[in-house]
Amino acid sequence: MPPIHSSTILIFGGSSGIGYAVAEKCLTEGGVVHIASSNESKVNASVQALEGKAQRRSDLRPYLERLLSAVAPIDHIVFTAGDSLAVKPLDSINLGLIQRAGHIRFAVPLLIAKLAPRFMKPGYTSSITLTTGAGSQKPFPGWALVAGYLTGLHGITRTLALDLKPLRVNLVSPGVVATPLWGSNGPPEEVNNQTTLGKVGSPEEVAEAYVYLMKDTNATGSCVSTNGGSLLL
Repeated sequence: MPPIHSSTILIFGGSSGIGYAVAEKCLTEGGVVHIASSNESKVNASVQALEGKAQRRSDLRPYLERLLSAVAPIDHIVFTAGDSLAVKPLDSINLGLIQRAGHIRFAVPLLIAKLAPRFMKPGYTSSITLTTGAGSQKPFPGWALVAGYLTGLHGITRTLALDLKPLRVNLVSPGVVATPLWGSNGPPEEVNNQTTLGKVGSPEEVAEAYVYLMKDTNATGSCVSTNGGSLLL
């Protein structure tokens, strides 16, 4: 597979968790990494932490188009940004909550896909990789609202792969990963028993899936699932 050395990679949500691990992995392989987050202080702290591992540049703009323009020409876009999952009892949801729940995880990546081709290098060597979750492949009680958006990402990935061809569009579906979204104590211990491996994933493990999809120029409309065997139980 072709290397990502010298490739320009823009990571949305790259200031922590999985996105940060993807940035770190890309840097070790010689990629030119740009990270974007809604939290500017987190971006600055993350850039400082990554400094010294490779040449880097970080840009944060209030509008997606300005950000994409500033980074262009782009080889790869990775979208790992997310907020707390809106896991709510069905009888407590309303239209406002439904709309808010999908803003970061569904609406924003779709808008990025609309704008990105103008700022990306043309051809199948370039890619967009989105992020869903194991809740898109396995039902959980009380997850109807979340699952709708997570499952929808499978559909838009396949359709975008057609609409944006030959640009490649793929999806990563992580299970439980020990990221800051779980708080300072991390995932609860009992979650380990919900996998066949007896553990949750680390951001560094899951980052490998994103880098693979950047490199495999024969993969498009695909989903890589990295879940510790939780879908088997």
